[in-house]
Amino acid sequence: MTDELGRVRQMWHLLEPLHALLYYAPPAFEEAAALGYDTDERWPSYFAWRAAPLGEAGTAQVSSAFHSFSPRMVARYVPAAWRTAAPGDVLAARLRAVDRMYRDVLTDAIGTPALGEAAALARRAAEAADGAGRPLAAANAALPWADEPHLVLWQAATILREHRGDGHIAALLTAGLDPVESLVSFAGVGAAPVETFAGRGWSEAEWRAGRERLAARGLVDHDGTATTEGRALRAEIERRTDETVAAPWRALGPDDTTRLSELLGPYWLAALGTGLLPAQNTLGIGKV
Repeated sequence: MTDELGRVRQMWHLLEPLHALLYYAPPAFEEAAALGYDTDERWPSYFAWRAAPLGEAGTAQVSSAFHSFSPRMVARYVPAAWRTAAPGDVLAARLRAVDRMYRDVLTDAIGTPALGEAAALARRAAEAADGAGRPLAAANAALPWADEPHLVLWQAATILREHRGDGHIAALLTAGLDPVESLVSFAGVGAAPVETFAGRGWSEAEWRAGRERLAARGLVDHDGTATTEGRALRAEIERRTDETVAAPWRALGPDDTTRLSELLGPYWLAALGTGLLPAQNTLGIGKV
């Protein structure tokens, strides 16, 4: 991996927890409950929060944009999400949730010059992210920017992580991996235990069939462990993903990217320090 692509990967690792807190933070569940969502599990609010920038998207559109979820699982929550609350109301509540959770997590950092600088740098990078062929990134980029720096930081982190996610899906499709095969192959390289991926809603039979298809291509053994060829393919997918999302960081420049990484360090630690984010995750952060 080149130094540039290593930095691209590092920035993703720093920003991802700052975005993902929304799906686990108590204030977010409180805001979701106030809208009428069931908060006994995280999925009703997850699908609402993440899909709302797309408008009243249906099952097919959300399944395509999210890629890794079973369409049956998506259909359980979408478009029912929009019968509970309109996307515009969800987006307003999402911003309130981010405001509350960041005030809880970042505490004294709120309103500081350092956070303002980090937000400005992250916004510059996010505004350089091309939305072509990237539905979730483009939808979030089209939203108006908030005034408060901590909300700007979250929105920038969200645009950049969705920009990467959209690009990653393109890399998976280029490699000939369907949604189930994408997960099976990722589990095969040890990104996370197989049971971690159960939350994506695929049946055991679908998982087994995906594994058999990959085995026929020589990408996994029959127990699901990646072969040498399978590991090489996953490494190539990650490299392609890094390349497709390098432009925002090239636009920001190496010095300002380094400065942003330094500024984000304490916020990253604060996010991880909440204990809200799962230790095992389907993104494989730290594993690839």
